[in-house]
Amino acid sequence: MRFFSLFLSLLLTCTAVFSQYDPSKISKKGANFYEQAMTKAQSENFKEAINLLMQALKTDPGFMDAYLSLGGLHLELKNYTEAIRFYEIARPIDANYFHEYRVPYSIALAGLGRFKEALSCIDTIQQFGPKNAQLQKQAQQRKKNYAFAVEFEEQNPPHSAFQLSPMSTAINSPYPEYFPSLTIDRKELVFTRLVNHYQEDFFVSKLEGNEWTKAEPLPGKINSGNNEGASNISQDGEWLIFTGCNFRNGYGSCDLYISFRENDEWTIPYNLGPEINTEHWESAPSLSPDKKHLYFSSNRPGGFGGSDIYVSVFDGKKFGKPQNLGPIVNTAGDESCPFIHADNMTLYFTSNGHAGYGGDDIFYTRKEVNKWSTPKNLGYPINTIENEGSLFIEADGKTAYYASSRAEGQGSLDIYTLQLPSYAQPITTDWVKGKVYDSLTKKGIAANVQLYDLSTNQLLNEYQTDASGLYLMTIPKGREYAFSVQQKGYLFYSDNYSLKEEISSVEHIKNIPLQPLRVNATIHLKNIFFASNEYELLPASTVELETLYALLKDNNTLRVEISGHTDNVGSENANKILSEKRAASVVNFLLSKGISKDRLIYKGYGESAPIAPNDTEENRALNRRTSVKIIQL
Repeated sequence: MRFFSLFLSLLLTCTAVFSQYDPSKISKKGANFYEQAMTKAQSENFKEAINLLMQALKTDPGFMDAYLSLGGLHLELKNYTEAIRFYEIARPIDANYFHEYRVPYSIALAGLGRFKEALSCIDTIQQFGPKNAQLQKQAQQRKKNYAFAVEFEEQNPPHSAFQLSPMSTAINSPYPEYFPSLTIDRKELVFTRLVNHYQEDFFVSKLEGNEWTKAEPLPGKINSGNNEGASNISQDGEWLIFTGCNFRNGYGSCDLYISFRENDEWTIPYNLGPEINTEHWESAPSLSPDKKHLYFSSNRPGGFGGSDIYVSVFDGKKFGKPQNLGPIVNTAGDESCPFIHADNMTLYFTSNGHAGYGGDDIFYTRKEVNKWSTPKNLGYPINTIENEGSLFIEADGKTAYYASSRAEGQGSLDIYTLQLPSYAQPITTDWVKGKVYDSLTKKGIAANVQLYDLSTNQLLNEYQTDASGLYLMTIPKGREYAFSVQQKGYLFYSDNYSLKEEISSVEHIKNIPLQPLRVNATIHLKNIFFASNEYELLPASTVELETLYALLKDNNTLRVEISGHTDNVGSENANKILSEKRAASVVNFLLSKGISKDRLIYKGYGESAPIAPNDTEENRALNRRTSVKIIQL
């Protein structure tokens, strides 16, 4: 008469020695309750099995096997507190008999995050020697997981703010909900719901004030009689890429498909084609904020393990041949569920190949020059001894959305929010979106939108609008950026975002009029920098100067006036001289690049042409500017 293990890996054979506990002394009535309980357990009727075992204990309070089986059943139900309680009642009855139950007991301890105790329990097993080879093998694997957990706790501060908060019943239902995905403005949440226990469809909820609307099926032609799942809505809300399995036009068991928003409905999806999809499975897509990179997982041959993470680059027309992210990210195990944050630098994914707590853990890696950083575990209690799923993290870098099965939920899987620990947070990211249009006709135009990091003069983000001119640009906080919009036949648009301070914010909606090339068209260069009262160009000016040079090079008949302006601090004469020298510095740069001298003139206007009152430091900063005016086409 032994405990029937519900974990196949924990099936043990009794080898108790010098036992104080004698199963043969259990009453016939108690044994009968126990046998009925084991029959119920085998058919996964766990609640009835637990009730029968409690009846057995009423008959025989010293029935050790009943306590051990109750521990196992509660462990199967992930009710770790009750599992520990019953194991600890059983242990003092007979320590030798309990010996082989130390592995499931340790699992229950680890399930509550008591990793030091779990590790000590495993060490005790090994001290008794290899009485059971399977037991020792299980103990060795668990020891690795527990040792990792203990070391992680010692090296990282505890995540005291951790709390899973269920989303409202407008989103969660008795059906399973999972794979949440949000637009960057937090106004729209798209997720998968398993309806009637077999049909996967997409649902959407919208944020109105501080409340989410009741989730409805995604409008349009994207939901079908097939299973659609694991979706990712683009940050601007215009594309939806998802996993479709066993579609008639598919290349393998599961392929990636794309749908577009048109008139607030979603188009019939189409397969991303043989460059992306294979006869194997492709799943869990994640789009970069600029929609140029598509991350996904696949078990196609040629990888490093069972499933790996790949990335494909969009060339403006289609996604190209995927590239494996390489051995820093991918392992001999399984990597899946990639999520690239709005900062376009931090990638989260699940893996059972990197060191962790057991099963699939969530890791993060950051984009470095030509490589990804060594992945790091998110730690307990986000990662546990169970298999974890994907995270979706808001632009704030703190708020994450996660599907979990919890006792307080509405169904088997519900969507929860949580706060990430500081060490695992991506860069807090702001954003700006709007429409690029012709300043004369007011019609949207295709344009190239760029964001440069002024500390390094490196291109951080680039976005190519379509003919409608709609764009969305994400802007990681903590640095200063040059923002530029360009199109052939137009003066470029210049702006500056200084997000060095936590309080800095961006005007989220910015519609940008581009001026056609014509006489007297003028732009203010927002990214030309000088030290106070100096006229030598600072290195951060390089990006803007190169953009101006490209405009003149591409339009080789343009003649322009470069003008310098100051605020009213200081004498009028000194300001005029300073502004002229600053304008001359810009001209000298262009001359050094090969622009003909007869195409350039410069003037210093000093404080004579303000564009704002000189009554605040903010307004005075607006008046300290460099401008470009077309004087001949």
